[in-house]
Amino acid sequence: MLPSQALLPAVVFALTALRALASDTFLAAVYEHAVILPDPTDQPVSPSDALALMNKNMDVLEGAVKEAARQGAHIIVTPEDGIYGWRFTRESLYPYLEDIPDPVVNWIPCTDPSRFGPAPVQERLSCMARNNSIYVVANIGDKKPCDSSDPSCPGDGRYQYNTDVVFDTQGKLVARYHKVRKCFSVSL
Repeated sequence: MLPSQALLPAVVFALTALRALASDTFLAAVYEHAVILPDPTDQPVSPSDALALMNKNMDVLEGAVKEAARQGAHIIVTPEDGIYGWRFTRESLYPYLEDIPDPVVNWIPCTDPSRFGPAPVQERLSCMARNNSIYVVANIGDKKPCDSSDPSCPGDGRYQYNTDVVFDTQGKLVARYHKVRKCFSVSL
């Protein structure tokens, strides 16, 4: 799938989140960058090493968010796998994942970062949105525990999702879309 084709579902998803805007029109920014990738390995890295790599990519994204807001954009859609890359096995991806709650919980990670446990990526994305008064759409990884009573539960006891999230202008998590299992939640 071409990058623009991969972004199309995220853009449609983000536009749904914009229903909360009072205006009939809006300015959108779509951003792409050369993602800083982890070293090619099948071995998991430490959570701190995973966060260090993600912070490098979020440093780049933060500049784009600021510039989009400066130019009057109401929303910015960031790249597929733009925070951690794509060179992973199931096991090596795990340190890059966070538990992303259902948006109905009314959560602003920027102002309440520890409410659902450690979520530094969500906190930083939320602050980018809040500090720049712009909707931010990003692609991150979600992890959900499951147990053997669920016949679809993987042997390691967790689901891992390629997930799009949307933070509103106040930094509130307003949408979460699990791309693999088609789990979709929006709270506006």
